[in-house]
Amino acid sequence: MTDNELLLAMSTLLDKKLKPIEQRLKSIELTLENGVKPRLQNIEACYTSTYDRYKNSVEGYETMQADIDIMKKVIAEHSEKLQKLA
Repeated sequence: MTDNELLLAMSTLLDKKLKPIEQRLKSIELTLENGVKPRLQNIEACYTSTYDRYKNSVEGYETMQADIDIMKKVIAEHSEKLQKLA
């Protein structure tokens, strides 16, 4: 067998061995592209919108807490004044 024939035989053997691997790789790529990636994008969109809602709510809660603290102070002061009047 000549060197060229040997190289051709090795090339053919490698092609046979790599073909199933290439097919599996292509299948994995398609699964990632068509199945996993869209689902991850959907999860990301849901997470982002939920985060935005909570972020805005937290700012509102901080404002409400400040208002409640003021109301507690005013109510306590008014209670003291009413007890002194009674």
